[in-house]
Order: sequence, then C-alpha cells, then structure tokens
Amino acid sequence: MKIIAVGWNYAEHNKELNPSQLPKHPVIFMKPETALLKDNKPFYLPDFSKRVDYECELVVRISKMGKNIAKKFANRYYDEIGLGIDFTARDLQNEFKAIGTPWEICKGFDNSAPVSEFISKEGYDMNNLRFSLKKNGEIVQSGNSADMIFSIDEIIEYASKFFTLKTGDLIFTGTPVGVGPVSINDQLEGYIEDKKMFQFNVL
Repeated sequence: MKIIAVGWNYAEHNKELNPSQLPKHPVIFMKPETALLKDNKPFYLPDFSKRVDYECELVVRISKMGKNIAKKFANRYYDEIGLGIDFTARDLQNEFKAIGTPWEICKGFDNSAPVSEFISKEGYDMNNLRFSLKKNGEIVQSGNSADMIFSIDEIIEYASKFFTLKTGDLIFTGTPVGVGPVSINDQLEGYIEDKKMFQFNVL
C-alpha cells in the first residue's frame, strides 16, 4: 500500500506557511508504509528534529483499483474515512526548502503518519465534514472539508493520473489552519464530527 498526501489544501493554513503561493493543482507528496502508526500507539519524538509539528487531516482509504479516474466517478473508489496526523519535522523541512532540495525525510520518517480506525462514509456529507484535533484537552485545529481548495473527488481524479490507486491505499487530504509543535507528554485526540477517532501520547 502507499500513502498519498496533499499539501496546501486549506487557504488559511497556506497563509501560515507561504502566503504568496496558491496551488493550481493538488500538491502531492508521498509517505512510505513505514510511516504508518496505528492502534493509538504512542508517537516517539525523533532525535533528528528539534521541532515536529502536528497536521490533522481527513484520510480516505481506497476500496478498489483505479487509474485515470474521472471526478464524477471518484466517490466510487472509497467507502471509508478516517483521521490522521501528518507529522512534519518542520526545522528540517525549512532547511531543505531554503536550498531547493526534496524534503521527503521531513514528512516520511518512521511513524510520521498516525491513523485512526476507519468508518463507513455512509451518513456523512464528504463535502461538509467537520473534524478537529485536541492537544492536552484543548482544540488546536478545527477544519471542514467544505473549506478544501481541492475536494476529495478532485484529489482522487488528479492523483490517479500519475499513480494507479490500489485497494488499501490511503490519501491524506490536507490540514487546516492551526498547525503547531508537539512535546513529550502531550496527548492528542482527533474527532470526525463528534466521534472520537484516536487518542495517543507523545513520548
């Protein structure tokens, strides 16, 4: 399986990072399978970074193989949703971006993609879906899929031009405003609407 992730997909978050640029197409990057962290296992801060940021995101799991999927058919290619964190070694990312080199290391390191359980998308409006992240009991991110620059269906259409999507592949759909650092002993809780999807500790 593979993890496809989308950057710069919420306008307010983009202002946090680079207000001069707005994407014309989904900004795609990849995480390896070894980035997955499941079952509410703790996240251990890596020793190679001095600042690791949380980025809470809606995640969809692909349910059948597809290539060059048209937007109008994209909803047929996933039937479950979840919530994830795109942990980012921000200090390394800034360093690499400044010299124009790839920054997969900052996004794809081991355990940098915690994911929740997955639930059926039935009964949810995928174009108006609330989600949130609490750090130590306080809401730090609150997003809605209605605010995405590119919808889930548009992401699937675009990504499938370049990558054959296979059953079990995950798509992280971008993070809203409010990203920030984590520290040892932080507790993170993620919600889709009012349903708790994950809770784990940073060690």
